Parts: sequence; C-alpha cells; structure tokens
Amino acid sequence: MLDVCLLGTSGMMPLPGRALTALMTRFGGSSLLIDCGEGTQVAIRQKGWSFHPIDTICFTHYHGDHISGLPGLLLSMGNAERTEPVTLIGPKGLEKVVNSLLIIAQGLPFPLQFIELTGREQEFSVNGYILRAFRVSHNVTCYGYTIEIPRGGKFFPELAKEKNIPVQYWNRLQHGETVETPDGVFTPDMVLGPPRKGLKVTYCTDTRPTAGLVENASKSDILICEGMYGEPEKRAKALEKKHMMFTEAAKVAKDAEVQELWLTHYSPSLLYPQNYMRDAKKIFANTLAGKDLMSRTLEFAEKE
Repeated sequence: MLDVCLLGTSGMMPLPGRALTALMTRFGGSSLLIDCGEGTQVAIRQKGWSFHPIDTICFTHYHGDHISGLPGLLLSMGNAERTEPVTLIGPKGLEKVVNSLLIIAQGLPFPLQFIELTGREQEFSVNGYILRAFRVSHNVTCYGYTIEIPRGGKFFPELAKEKNIPVQYWNRLQHGETVETPDGVFTPDMVLGPPRKGLKVTYCTDTRPTAGLVENASKSDILICEGMYGEPEKRAKALEKKHMMFTEAAKVAKDAEVQELWLTHYSPSLLYPQNYMRDAKKIFANTLAGKDLMSRTLEFAEKE
C-alpha cells in the first residue's frame, strides 16, 4: 500500500493553518518528500509521521516556498541520529542551492547524494517504486513527478505444476526472477498472468497546462495539481505568472483520465478555496480542494 499526505497547500507564503507546499509518501518502510516549504517538519509531526525514514527528497524548482524548510528538516533528521544517506533530486543547480542553504545546517551526521535533472523526462527506481520527473512550464526550470508502484501478473500454481517446476522456485518466479537450474531455465511468464494495475500518484505545481503533464498524469489514482487561482478574474495573472486556474487543473485531470484531483498551492489571497469549486467540478466531478494534512492510503484494487 502507498500512503500519501499533502503536508502543505499554500503557495508563495505560509498562512495560519496553511503551510507551504510539500507532499510526503510512504511505501515499504521508505518515505519520499516532494518539495519542502516552510513548516514541513511541523506538518510531519502534526500528522504523526516520522521524518527519520525519509530517504529521498525531490524538488520541483528552487523558489523559496518550495525549499525554505529544508535546512531545519535536515537538522532535525540529524538530531534524530540518522546516519543513512539522503538522496536529493531536482533541476540543474541543486547541489549549489542546497550547499548554500546548509550554511545554517552544518555538520549533518549523514551524507547527501545529489541527482540533478537535465532531460525533459528522467526515471529512477527507488526502493520498489518508479519515480519519474518531467519538465513543466513555469518561469524557471520546473519539474513534476509521478510515483508508480507496478504490479506483476497473478501467479498460477496450476501452471507451475503442469510444467513440472519445483516448488522451491515458485517464490522467485512470482517476484519476476528468471531461475536457471539443473532442471532447466524457468521464466516468470511461464507461471504469471498479464501485469495488473498498480498504483500511481502524480504531483505538479507552478506550471501552465502542458501536454507532458497530461501524458505523465495519465490514469493516475490521484493527481495533486496546483490551483493557484479560483477566481475567474485572476486568469490574466495566471497566464502572466505561469500558474493554473482551478478550471485548468480540472481540464488536465479530465484529459489525463485520473481517478481523483487534489488542488493545492493556493494563492495567499485565496482564503476559501472551497468557494470556487463549482466550475472545476463541472469539468471534472472528482475534484477536491486540498487541505493541509489531507491523506489517503492507496491499495491494489484486486485482492489475491
């Protein structure tokens, strides 16, 4: 199962009850953070989750509302006696930006590993899930991210018996491993059905709608997408600043055929996002106004 928590939903500046942008996920004992705005570590504590298992931190871009909470978070992780490395992923310039911030967070007891994004899309395998970064359209280099947990085909023991595959090899085949033995070579396709639907979450802030966003968000269980402005009169500002309206995010969700849309990264002038949901819901009915600490646990649809 995949735990998803929207830690902060504010863009530009924090507000009472609304921390700056951050998302945290948990899977198989590993935790991932996307963006780390001011207040992130407080939100993690409020949620009752631990920051100690965070092994990967991704950044969409380097505006302050997306990275200002990093020094404090890393210091707290160090004070919690973490010694394992932490991998940081972000656009070109990541190491320079982080090292500048670490002037106030020196002496960390764990190493930092840097992966700087250079292509339009890059994919990583991280602790059992697939992480994909994709370029979006903001006034600085900015990326969105998808988290996918693939699921192999169903194991059919009757096929294994028919093909005289010894029982001691079944588990390895079930986990996708090819087994070479004195009895022959056994491959997973001999005993597994077609791949089944896995889990997918897409996260994107600070962008205009793009074809790449629709493509990468396709069939997501949850699309967490910025809705900087809900008020129709703010459309010109959204175009100028390269942000999205609620209705534009809803159109992306509809075109990508996602299951659910969570809006986030609100303008500080937008105090009551729920008051502007009607038009977005007309476009994509399953649109939710994201709130700090909003969370969901996703599980595979089909039970074995």
